[in-house]
Amino acid sequence: MFPFKLSLNTSTLLPYGLGVKEQVRVAAEAGYEGIELWVRDIEAYLAEGGELQELRRYIEDHGLKVANAIAFWAWADRDPEARQRGFEQAEKEMEMLAELGCLAAAAPPFGQVDHVTLDEFAASFAKLAESARRIGIEPYLEFWGKAARLNCLKDAIYVAQASGVADAKILIDPFHMYTGGSELRDLEGLAGNQIGIVHVNDYPAAPSRSEIQDAHRVFPGDGIAPSGALARTLADAGYEGYLSLELFMDSYGGLTALETAKLGIAKIREAYSL
Repeated sequence: MFPFKLSLNTSTLLPYGLGVKEQVRVAAEAGYEGIELWVRDIEAYLAEGGELQELRRYIEDHGLKVANAIAFWAWADRDPEARQRGFEQAEKEMEMLAELGCLAAAAPPFGQVDHVTLDEFAASFAKLAESARRIGIEPYLEFWGKAARLNCLKDAIYVAQASGVADAKILIDPFHMYTGGSELRDLEGLAGNQIGIVHVNDYPAAPSRSEIQDAHRVFPGDGIAPSGALARTLADAGYEGYLSLELFMDSYGGLTALETAKLGIAKIREAYSL
């Protein structure tokens, strides 16, 4: 049984240097239902003369949903001026994403967040969510395992609850769970509707937890991550949303972009089937 939907985070295709329309084509041909686009790739498309409505039609014609967008806003920066610039950038980019038909955007602890308290994170997330929902975008609170703050699932759950944002949603990522010391049992208090999207990947036993980097991520099932147990935990919580393949590998040998994307689907289904 596979109760989830399949999505491709376009970071996975970085070695191929594809434009955003080529990313969409590859994801659709491989068989994904959703795609996570990076804001910088959308902006590059627009800078070359592309139009949002034309791109939206192209995505829809290929049968995909823009499940989420990857953005970097200093929405919780310790410096008030940087934080304000972060909110202004977020509003501008979310308006673009809404026009594209994007459903959500990731909100990780980007910027200078050391010494920022979790309650301050919560207040900033409440402000971000208010702006995002007014525009028509759902912000997915993301924790980064190697961030100075907001680096584990327990902290993300606290921030989501303390923010007072109704139905706040968290982005789950096994790599960040591993590097930040989160445990599978930390997920047990979450209902499926509290999870925005799940990034799927795996990681090897070496380098060590303290030294491992994004580039060391591997396909689901190719490392030591408890993918099967995570799948059961997600299903038990009632999550039926996207599993989105997010890798940062430098090379896939001689595989084409389409072959890599198709391999990703096979690996996800094998690792996350119940």
